Amino acid sequence: MSLTVAVQMDPLADINIAGDSSFALMLSAQTRGHRLLHYDAGDLNWSEGRLWTRAHPVTVQRVQGDHFRVGDPVSLDLGDEADVVLMRQDPPFDLGYITATHLLERITDRTLVVNDPASVRNAPEKVFVLDYARFMPPTLVTRSLEETRAFLKEHGAIVIKPLHGNGGKAIFRVGPEGENLSALMEVFNQTWREPHMVQAFLPDVAKGDKRIVLVDGEVAGAINRLPGEGEIRSNLAVGGSAEKTELTEKEREICAVLGPALKARGLLFVGIDVIGGEWLTEINVTSPTGIVAIERFDGTDVAGMIWDAIERKVGERKVGERKTALPR
Repeated sequence: MSLTVAVQMDPLADINIAGDSSFALMLSAQTRGHRLLHYDAGDLNWSEGRLWTRAHPVTVQRVQGDHFRVGDPVSLDLGDEADVVLMRQDPPFDLGYITATHLLERITDRTLVVNDPASVRNAPEKVFVLDYARFMPPTLVTRSLEETRAFLKEHGAIVIKPLHGNGGKAIFRVGPEGENLSALMEVFNQTWREPHMVQAFLPDVAKGDKRIVLVDGEVAGAINRLPGEGEIRSNLAVGGSAEKTELTEKEREICAVLGPALKARGLLFVGIDVIGGEWLTEINVTSPTGIVAIERFDGTDVAGMIWDAIERKVGERKVGERKTALPR
């Protein structure tokens, strides 16, 4: 089954193919004979029930610096001419991102969008995770310096991060003495209008931050991300390194609880973050990463697993459409 796949993502020229999950998904799709087209979320257009975009047919190859070739742009009707839309642009999770989910939601009755745009909009990483507070470290969501000081006094050291941040950006540790806390909260409140996430600092972060990938609700693999020297952040995008790992009993429990909910929401490709083998910190649904490192350490073809799930869902849709079209 050959599919027409529209990939909504950032410019291909800017990616590092050695670890980019979107590129790995495109390579896997191409190997299966699927047709790829690339477009930017800012090029979406809607009128009279049609959603279309200016898109470039694209082929990819594993040669950094010469890793893609584009054809002449075409006008692509995402509702009628695409079988799948991969929503893979990186955050910020701003009004532009949210508007794209609203537009894509209008074609989900005809085209499979991965991940489901309504669920992505309603499940931002550091907000959706609050549904599973029993697995989280002590957490406060606030803009209040007074409440943050009280939380610091209760828990010793804390971590403060933007509620809609990504890639390990702007994450700060504040020690028990609260050095520069008031100045830091002042900067956060001036930079972001929404509340911020404050969590008890987990010393076990020095041992790594585990990224566990779930595909259609099932565990596909995991890596342990280690922080660089002098860092508390283990994200690969800010200098962390990856190592092979296994899941703990607690992590398996977390995945067993999350899996059915993720599948029901149409969140087909999800990366969750767990510290110390037991503390759930994020549920990444906007543009999850990690599948290249998992394949490197475990040999698991997570991109292939994702395409197996996508092809299965598209096939089920086509069967349903044929049954609906049959005369009664």
